[in-house]
Amino acid sequence: HDFNNLLTAMIGFCDLLLLRHRPGEHSFADIMQIKQNANRAANLVRQLLAFSRQQTLQPKVLNVTDVLAELSHLLRRLIGENIELNLTHGRDLGPVRCDQGQFEQVIINMAVNARDAMTAGGTLTIRTSNVTEAQSATYDEALLPRGEWVLIEVSDTGVGIPKEIIGRIFEPFFSTKEVGSGTGLGLSTAYGIIKQTGGFIFVDSEPGQGTVFRVFLPRHAPGAAAGEAQAARDAQKADLSGAGTVLFVEDEDPVRTFGVRALKNKGYTVLEAKTGEAALEVMASANVRIDLLITDVVMPKLDGPSLIKEVRLRAPETKIICISGYAEEAFRKRLDQSQDIHFLPKPFSLNQLASKVKDVLDARA
Repeated sequence: HDFNNLLTAMIGFCDLLLLRHRPGEHSFADIMQIKQNANRAANLVRQLLAFSRQQTLQPKVLNVTDVLAELSHLLRRLIGENIELNLTHGRDLGPVRCDQGQFEQVIINMAVNARDAMTAGGTLTIRTSNVTEAQSATYDEALLPRGEWVLIEVSDTGVGIPKEIIGRIFEPFFSTKEVGSGTGLGLSTAYGIIKQTGGFIFVDSEPGQGTVFRVFLPRHAPGAAAGEAQAARDAQKADLSGAGTVLFVEDEDPVRTFGVRALKNKGYTVLEAKTGEAALEVMASANVRIDLLITDVVMPKLDGPSLIKEVRLRAPETKIICISGYAEEAFRKRLDQSQDIHFLPKPFSLNQLASKVKDVLDARA
């Protein structure tokens, strides 16, 4: 949470600086370097959240090769120096559509499982390839439906899995480790994520030789992938200016300052408050209707969910966006599920904030 607040401010103020500099200027390149490294730090935080199962779910089209390249730095730290990591990628690997944090969690869980099977050292190999519809026909159709898939193989040279328990490894809480050494949820979590994505996972193991996990994810249609990529490019070029009154509530001064300046730059009238209590006072004294409330979730005393309930009582027509470095599921259960409440995860950029605000306000009835 604290890291995401810092990164939001770093990325956000870089965006504000870039508005005053042109490509080609030395200062522009320097600012871009800062922003790119802040984005790398944000990726590392997301990977750590995936490891602790606290990430926010955002399905999107992914290039598996790029994701694994980013993840390899964390994997090498997780498996230790006595285990060699090999990455082998297939040519022209097709895209997949899933949540990046969840995909990373699957790979992390299988890598940790492999590490624990190679206490004396060994080799962890991650290999990717395309599976055509014709190739999928070589598998039992009851296990793998005909179609185009992206295959991710994770193999180790560890102790292997005994035949008498291999059928149970995806069961929740099943573990061969000593009590207190793990939850037994790593592989069952991976299994659940893969099934939720429309994929399949299989395991082959030979005691004393090692284990191979094969993950099949549906290959995303090229037309759809191109369409989403074009939509993302269009969003970058779109006019993100707007009109309306926004109340921005955030107890972290740098995040609030960035958010207020960013939205004013896009044409909005912006009121601000540092606490939930102050936000209610601003609402009571404002001479204009507040069209949108943007509030942090975790704040002292009157937190985001409590503030939202108060705002709903006083101005039920007000649109709401929650911003947080925590997973969305962590606070959703405290809100009325029938309420139309939007979420923007930290860290976010100027364009991501402006795009979210425009989408929410343009959708008003």
